[in-house]
Amino acid sequence: MSLPEQCANDSIEIRKDGRWFHEGGLIARPQLVKLFSTVLRREEDGSYWLVTPVERTRVRVEDAPYLGLEVKEEFRGEGPRQLVSLRTNIDQWITFGPENPLRVVADEQTGEPSLYAELGKGLEARLVRSAWFHLVELSESRGRDFGFWSDGVFHVLGDAE
Repeated sequence: MSLPEQCANDSIEIRKDGRWFHEGGLIARPQLVKLFSTVLRREEDGSYWLVTPVERTRVRVEDAPYLGLEVKEEFRGEGPRQLVSLRTNIDQWITFGPENPLRVVADEQTGEPSLYAELGKGLEARLVRSAWFHLVELSESRGRDFGFWSDGVFHVLGDAE
């Protein structure tokens, strides 16, 4: 079996705001972005690639390849029984839990947090502020931690103090 041919250029870029560009021009068709997203891969070295059976093209990703746009409670229960889901900008729904944890990263200069949801295969979605605030509304203090339950996992947003 032969490996896909690697393209010499990395003409595709995903910016922090979730917009995709090809050779500097905006890819404005959502259907095309969704199609590309089905072949987006992240390598162990952190690089991103569009991989088809015949070709590999490197993708520059400014932050995370996707955005988390909407949070929804699937089941409102006590503690670990609660399920909280996230919709991405490619209309993918994931449920926070063991397979899809939440990661909080503080900006080195400002200390302001950014939230990232694991989507699988090393791909992540950075949550937009409205989704972040919705998670805060669902959160509670648990000892020194402040966070929310989903699918049996307590996802920490920060320090309760």
